Amino acid sequence: MSSGTHCHIVVTGTSSGIGRATALRLAAAGHHVFAGVRRPADAPVPPSVNVGEITPLPLDVTDPAQITAAANTVARHTGTAGLNGLVNNAGIGVFGPLELIPVDQVRRLLEVNVTGQLAVTQALLPLLRQARGRIVLIGSIGSRFTPPFVGPLAASKSALATMGEALRQELAPWDIRVVLIEPASVRTEAVDKLNHDAQQLLDRATPTGRALYQDAFRRLVATFAAQHEQGSPPEAAAEAVTRALTTPQPRAHYLVGKNSRRMAILAAALPTPVLDALRRRQAHQPAPGSRVPTPPAAQAAAGRRTADTDLGEGAVR
Repeated sequence: MSSGTHCHIVVTGTSSGIGRATALRLAAAGHHVFAGVRRPADAPVPPSVNVGEITPLPLDVTDPAQITAAANTVARHTGTAGLNGLVNNAGIGVFGPLELIPVDQVRRLLEVNVTGQLAVTQALLPLLRQARGRIVLIGSIGSRFTPPFVGPLAASKSALATMGEALRQELAPWDIRVVLIEPASVRTEAVDKLNHDAQQLLDRATPTGRALYQDAFRRLVATFAAQHEQGSPPEAAAEAVTRALTTPQPRAHYLVGKNSRRMAILAAALPTPVLDALRRRQAHQPAPGSRVPTPPAAQAAAGRRTADTDLGEGAVR
């Protein structure tokens, strides 16, 4: 796909954040964007008529009927020209201690972030093959550099990255390029949702579960929110997506967002114990072994030693 050519591109999850910024940037470059949204009213609108076109595309990536309807809509419009690009951006974030996360919530996360991406890709691949189009997957630096309590989201993004590795090789015979974008700190509306979801998770946990994790988890949420407030704008990720779609020889991976390169280098270079210590310090987490309960026998022995000491001090006095 050439940067100077009017192209047809599907972008999923365009109601906010990286997806919205990507749709607007591609339209500004003169392309026709099919903006996947769950509600057509949430689709982005180009700021000027002298740019490309944005067509709202009702698309819940977990709804097979909507996926089929969306593929048919794109096919009717593009005809034999096919589809030049697919940006799999739709996704949800789930954070929290893996011991406390409801399993059904993890199933939903994987359904949206992994299975849904594959379903959309399968439906649009015939059109992408016609145009020798490209597929861009929005992953996360968290799949390389995973802090505590980011396990659910990072696991889904790791699965997406692995799927991209396989797709890149499997689709190479048809010259369909597959590119993974790995954002780090990018300012989006997801930060507000993180605070709400974290509190909701703790509210639903048992008193025992809250006692185990709430202090450490709240520190992580505060640190994470502060980092993202200082992060790059979503337009930085949109620029990387546009480059991946338009450059003649795209890279397989693009790191974007504040601290992304630093985290990738640290994850690759540091031994695991050192890396764990770094992530623990950044997230203000307790030290290993610091919360191990004292066995009752040891508590009793400590109590006896204290009593003996007190008696001895009393005798001296």
